[in-house]
Amino acid sequence: MTSAAFSRVGEPLRIAMWSGPRNISTAMMRSFSSRADCAVSDEPFYGCFLAASGADHPMRDDVIASMDCNWQSVARTLAGEAPAGKPVWYQKHMPHHMVGPITPDDLSGVVHAFLIRDPARMAASYAAKREAVTPEDLGVGAQRAFFDRVAERLGHAPPVIDSADVLRDPAGTLSALCRALDIPWDEAMLSWAPGRHPDDGVWAAHWYGRVEASSGFGAPEPEPAPLPPGLAVVADVCRADYEAMAAHRLRAD
Repeated sequence: MTSAAFSRVGEPLRIAMWSGPRNISTAMMRSFSSRADCAVSDEPFYGCFLAASGADHPMRDDVIASMDCNWQSVARTLAGEAPAGKPVWYQKHMPHHMVGPITPDDLSGVVHAFLIRDPARMAASYAAKREAVTPEDLGVGAQRAFFDRVAERLGHAPPVIDSADVLRDPAGTLSALCRALDIPWDEAMLSWAPGRHPDDGVWAAHWYGRVEASSGFGAPEPEPAPLPPGLAVVADVCRADYEAMAAHRLRAD
């Protein structure tokens, strides 16, 4: 089943990309924003999550003040016309943010896709930005649970890409993703202007330093250093869920 099955004539193709943090998710948003036919949204439910959960994240008050924090209102916006009337709308989401009355299953008129990363790499990167790291912070369990529900509804796995594959072969992996989404491949997705993007959330000041310095996908990552015991436990808790999704990841031709 292609994305055409999810959209009607005159409506944008809405791509809901679900990932955990520290997972090249912002670079992927940059990649799609480089397409002339594509609008992007940066974690539109983040403010709702912070307001509902009380989670103590960096820049919490600034994030809440900068966003629409009404779950139903955000969902209505995401189901509407794409910004600037673009035919493709890439929506960057994190499943563990969905703790309120709107769940990932409630989003209508979207094609769900999944961006995954080895949890050991996620844990190490997240720990560089926050002192405490839990499996829930990485969201792999929530991501896999939703992946399974989507796969059951579709009768097959939805599109999955692994960040390691993107970094190893950006053109090949993103071409495979475009085919799965039933949109044409565009080489513009391989590069972007460095700096802050107008669609970045206010939290970019804390989290996006590396991607702001970039103009394309980075080199493949080296083998990670051994994790401290506490982080290793976090990664181990997430391992089975990551591997279950990784078994279905798209491959470059």
